[in-house]
Amino acid sequence: MSKYSPEVEERLRREAQQIMDRYPKGHQQSALIPMLHLVQSEDGFVSADGIAFCAQMLELSRSEVSAVATFYTQFKRHPAGKYNVGICTNALCAVLGGDAIYEAVSSQLGIGTDETTEDGKITLEAIECNAACDYAPVVMVNWEFFDNQTPQSALDLVEDIKADRPLHPTRGPEVCPTFKENEHLLAGFLDGHQHEGPSAGEPSTLGLRIARQKGWKAPDNQQAIAAAEAERAKAEKEGEEDK
Repeated sequence: MSKYSPEVEERLRREAQQIMDRYPKGHQQSALIPMLHLVQSEDGFVSADGIAFCAQMLELSRSEVSAVATFYTQFKRHPAGKYNVGICTNALCAVLGGDAIYEAVSSQLGIGTDETTEDGKITLEAIECNAACDYAPVVMVNWEFFDNQTPQSALDLVEDIKADRPLHPTRGPEVCPTFKENEHLLAGFLDGHQHEGPSAGEPSTLGLRIARQKGWKAPDNQQAIAAAEAERAKAEKEGEEDK
């Protein structure tokens, strides 16, 4: 049994049921991942109470819930900061300055990856890929994009966090939500800001624009199928002749 207060327990149960209702009967255990986001939005990490709550609601064992929670790095096993600053250090971002950005921010904050500042404002994370290579180097704050960063711009960003100034992502919502707020969003509860800002900028659509300018089009599907069938028939015929 979880140990949330009656008021919190009631609210979580109500929202958990809404999540479970998105899935067909008999398959509601598929709701585990959004429910982990739900309890993380309450506690700031996946706590023992959160694991017990998910297990009880979904009729799973706590070990089954823990297995999923520990598999994904997006689920925290100890209290996270108000803002999770994720710096991509994978190949492209690293070559373009991601490693230098991480070292600068880590040095300024005095913490390493998966560590949190003493004031509880910032958790630092070295991320393998932010899935935004066309904007490298990329920093994410609570999973919102801050594109084309430099060591100095990243240092300015963490100073804005420390000073409680509003953060304005390059793409997405006009103002960056807190870690708990974004976890509630990831649980599937819209916050009214989902249509703010572009989701795809010029670098992401460059190939499409070039294709349109040059009049390039993908092969007709039926033509492609016919060509593949012809190749298959040819290969089969040649195989028969070789026997």
